[in-house]
Amino acid sequence: MRSQRPLLKRAICGRLSLVVLILTVLTTSEELFADDSQDPNKAYLNVAEAGTEYAIQGEYSGVIQAGGVETKVGVQVIAEGSGKLAWVAYSGGLPGDGWDNYPPVRGTGEIRGDMGVLQGEKGTAEIRNGRLTIITAENVRVGELARITRVSPTMGSPAPAGAVVLFDGSTADKFDNGKLDENKLLMQGVTSKDKFQSFELHLEFMLSFMPNARGQGRSNSGCYMQGRYETQILDSFGLTGEQNECGGVYSIAKPKLNMCFPPLTWQTYDVEFHAAKFDATGKKTTDAWMTVKLNGVVIHEKLALTHATTAAPLSEGPEPGPVYLQDHGNPVRFRNIWVKPLAE
Repeated sequence: MRSQRPLLKRAICGRLSLVVLILTVLTTSEELFADDSQDPNKAYLNVAEAGTEYAIQGEYSGVIQAGGVETKVGVQVIAEGSGKLAWVAYSGGLPGDGWDNYPPVRGTGEIRGDMGVLQGEKGTAEIRNGRLTIITAENVRVGELARITRVSPTMGSPAPAGAVVLFDGSTADKFDNGKLDENKLLMQGVTSKDKFQSFELHLEFMLSFMPNARGQGRSNSGCYMQGRYETQILDSFGLTGEQNECGGVYSIAKPKLNMCFPPLTWQTYDVEFHAAKFDATGKKTTDAWMTVKLNGVVIHEKLALTHATTAAPLSEGPEPGPVYLQDHGNPVRFRNIWVKPLAE
């Protein structure tokens, strides 16, 4: 009688091969369909897809009762991924809307279902349906703030006479490497073909929502005057406002206050830029300078630009330069960009 061992061996090997194949398919499927909700590179450009975290994140403004006195308060709630929140409270109102410059109070919170809960030393706050209710440790409700969406007063500014329209939503042809997304918004990583000396600039930008990212990895870009001097573009909503955050002039000066709105909100830069001056030998005799408004509020006034930004495409020089919108690896969108040359 012929031995059954070879047949048994082949059967076992066949089953093992089938198991390996199944495990491989399952592993590959898990990789392909892995939950990316905690991915720091995950970026949303659409409010509808941003979910509960974005619905709770935002700016809240209203009045609270404290010791029989009504006080206006502003609160910024920041999504930090995985259901975590951070918050900043300002007395007098939000930055640019009444804040009295008294040091803000900061804390943490979390999302519970469709509700946000903020923890503080003297009480808590609950966020539901666009309302932030402040509750003391004695369980007394002292005020309710409404979620607001601020709009820059310079939003939609039309190009004045003599201005060069770099982007009006119709074409990206005014830029090298110019590209539009499916909504005909200008994408990051472009350089204007026109070059300028002194000028006025109006630019509108929208930060992507990246709740799991931090610091320089959170919707990072930049607008470079003459391709030399960077005004930072970054999701710095609720942060302290540093030279490497939104509104900062990189490596030179931090903004007077942090006027960064939440991501997925259209924001504005309005800049008056004056080019550096050079003598016949090419030696710089006068620094460039600029006055900058972020969302309609002056954050730099006649700021001397002592050197070009480290990562700038162009070094300092007497030649005119382009408007450069940096690609730092994060999606940022732009619209309504114009430049009006100024007399030297």
